Amino acid sequence: MIDTDLVGEKTIVTGKGDGPTVEVSSAAGRAFLVTLEITRIIEQESLDVSIHGSADGATWGAKAIAAFPQKFYCEQSPLLLDLTAHPDVKFVRAHWEVARWGRGVETPMFEFGVRLKEVPADVLREATAEAKALA
Repeated sequence: MIDTDLVGEKTIVTGKGDGPTVEVSSAAGRAFLVTLEITRIIEQESLDVSIHGSADGATWGAKAIAAFPQKFYCEQSPLLLDLTAHPDVKFVRAHWEVARWGRGVETPMFEFGVRLKEVPADVLREATAEAKALA
């Protein structure tokens, strides 16, 4: 069962970057809960976090396989990462970009973390069935 950080808790960033490479090929399923937690910001800035996949851990696609909506505030946000449409992906990593505008210091600053947790297949089936029943 995979349960690890894509970006360490309370990581402080002032520019764009990438988290460490995480191997997901050992996962029993291909679904993961990715949680973005922003714990500190300054005003008038934005954070874009996306998840990229790789078959070999060295070559990364230019296009993200999943992305959070752009963020401006401290908050915790979940995202379901379903890799069934990407059977070649054996490694994932987080990528972030930051921007700042307005008055004051021009350098953006975010403190955040991104957690990756495997979703057991039975839990995913149950949630999918419940969602279909509600629709």
